[in-house]
Amino acid sequence: MAEITITERAQAHFRKLLSTQAADTNIRLFVVNEGTANAECGVSYCPQDAVSNADEEIQYDGFKAYMDKQSLPYLDEAIIDYDDDGQTPQLTLKAPNAKMLRVDDDSPLEDRVNYVIQTKINPQLASHGGFLSLVSVKDGVASVRFGGGCNGCSLAAVTLDDGVKTELLSSFPGELTEVLDGTEHEKGEHSYYE
Repeated sequence: MAEITITERAQAHFRKLLSTQAADTNIRLFVVNEGTANAECGVSYCPQDAVSNADEEIQYDGFKAYMDKQSLPYLDEAIIDYDDDGQTPQLTLKAPNAKMLRVDDDSPLEDRVNYVIQTKINPQLASHGGFLSLVSVKDGVASVRFGGGCNGCSLAAVTLDDGVKTELLSSFPGELTEVLDGTEHEKGEHSYYE
């Protein structure tokens, strides 16, 4: 069973929304494009006739949340909150495993490095239209490749040294000793920006 947290504020918001629906309507939590960089989480109304025997159910005060088995592992550790303190009320759903399933401490080093890249580094690079891919991990050396807006960017070396390398080496002390960039950064047809 996935561990999903719906804060009291979010539960109150769902109860208010559901009070305007048919009596047997609940909510459905889901992930589309799960396990990919394009993963997105969502919440929708779930009438009783849309519930499958294969769905997982979590009972909350006044409503139930349903999840299909495919989405369930990607929703583990998700947190749903509702903020109505500002000018624009906002429901937030944070699911750290949506893009990539959590790895264990005893998973292979390559899997753990890739997890840090996908969950910590790439969200930061995405704001600049870029991303980082892990090419390999061998003898304590991680080989990476920049893509998107980072390909051909004049600040890629700074991003590597001050961001990527620092994050990866501090995350895996004694296991990683170096991070090398295998990206072709010379401007050309392969560059994201010309």
